Amino acid sequence: MEFIKDNNRIYANDSEGGLLAEVTFPKYRGGAVAVNHTFVDDSLRGKGVAGELMEACYDMLKQDGRTAVLICPYAVKWFREHPEKNDIVAEML
Repeated sequence: MEFIKDNNRIYANDSEGGLLAEVTFPKYRGGAVAVNHTFVDDSLRGKGVAGELMEACYDMLKQDGRTAVLICPYAVKWFREHPEKNDIVAEML
């Protein structure tokens, strides 16, 4: 799946512009971002799309030198399952 990357959001749309998947990470406190929302359309659930979003989010934040406060329950779960990626994690709520 090809994702569109904005400064504080990674997402994918269908051919009609409808949202299929997204992760949002707005500015938070202390220069960190808050990974606060993950969405995957029902038609894509169980296909690993949420994990791909988290991987893209990690890569983007790592490349930009940003840290993350994890608020989204899925993000917390994913980063706990991938401790090698915790170098960008400032806090898990």
